[in-house]
Amino acid sequence: MTASASELRRTLGVGDAVVIGLGSMVGAGIFAALAPAARAAGSGLLPALAVAALVAYCNAMSSARLAARYPASGGTYVYGRERLGPFWGYLAGWAFVVGKTASCAAMALTVGAYVWPDQSHAVAVAAVVALTAVNYGGVQKSAWLTRAIVAVVLAVLAAVAVVCLGSGESGAGRLGVGVSEGAGGVLQAAGLLFFAFAGYARIATLGEEVRDPARTIPRAIPVALGIALAVYACVAVAVLSVLGSGGLADATAPLADAVRAAGVPGLVPVVRVGAAVAALGSLLALILGVSRTTLAMARDRHLPGVLAAVHPRFQVPHRAELAVGAVVAVLAATVDVRGAIGFSSFGVLAYYAVANASAWTLDRAPAARLVPAVGLLGCALLAFSLPGVSVAVGAGVLAVGVAAYGVRRRLTARR
Repeated sequence: MTASASELRRTLGVGDAVVIGLGSMVGAGIFAALAPAARAAGSGLLPALAVAALVAYCNAMSSARLAARYPASGGTYVYGRERLGPFWGYLAGWAFVVGKTASCAAMALTVGAYVWPDQSHAVAVAAVVALTAVNYGGVQKSAWLTRAIVAVVLAVLAAVAVVCLGSGESGAGRLGVGVSEGAGGVLQAAGLLFFAFAGYARIATLGEEVRDPARTIPRAIPVALGIALAVYACVAVAVLSVLGSGGLADATAPLADAVRAAGVPGLVPVVRVGAAVAALGSLLALILGVSRTTLAMARDRHLPGVLAAVHPRFQVPHRAELAVGAVVAVLAATVDVRGAIGFSSFGVLAYYAVANASAWTLDRAPAARLVPAVGLLGCALLAFSLPGVSVAVGAGVLAVGVAAYGVRRRLTARR
């Protein structure tokens, strides 16, 4: 059966979905998130990583169950709409699109900062244009490029771990398992580290392009999350063993500083290239996911209906992709959005809170409700443990979305 003019083509298998999830998670976050997390948690960095992983696991399981039930593009926007009502679906979609659009710009600027620091904005715009063109050509091309990016990034991270753990500068005493900055610091660090885990949502947002989604998505999400957690844990232990929590907190480029401290400065350029490639992988997957949620919201007229078009040849939401690419390019050219990482985490945690609340309604059995309950409470706790500015900006943007929803409903009611 061929896809109709308004539907996307199902071409992705389990391996493709896992790779897209990994491309979203094992990206620039691991190169950038460790230092601010160490500043927040002190010697409690590893416990913070465990907390972030626990919340991510609960979110992943809730998302997997929902994606199997509702295999359509849009992810939690669709789940919230179907399980909780149109408003909650809209709120999830709004949080995802706005937060992840800022993340796209941040990832583009990360590429520019590593490739050509003096012309970072120009490189960022070029990266956005190039990856938008790749996505326009079809999701299968995106999956193949993501596979190559993931292979490069995993190779670089493996080299960093081997060099650090095998050096004479490595010491187990530097790992630390205390909570020198208190429980609040650990939770704030977990909220920041959650940014690096959030990519598995991309698998769910591609529900309409996955073969046999009822089986593929529940398999792909936990596999991708498990691999990402193993990679993050190994890298965090390796870097801590060389720099310690204090040195890591002060690092501007944690992984590059770690290999330099380990006595292998020749690996620094390789790490820089790996960081740039990782940011490209994150940007590719982010544009992919935001455009699919935009498609779903446009179908329901929460966004302009013109964005709901699907290309007759490439079977992609081409207008949504071009619109997202244009907005991100403008942001990357004009704004320094590195400070938006905290806001992005707030938006993503709000998005997953709706996912867990939706999963809560799937089954009345107490055992089945345990995971979504833990996920919902974890999302709320981590969101409000983030830096105050991030919480204020994030709450303000969500409030704007709520106001826009109310205005639209009133206008619709008058017609």
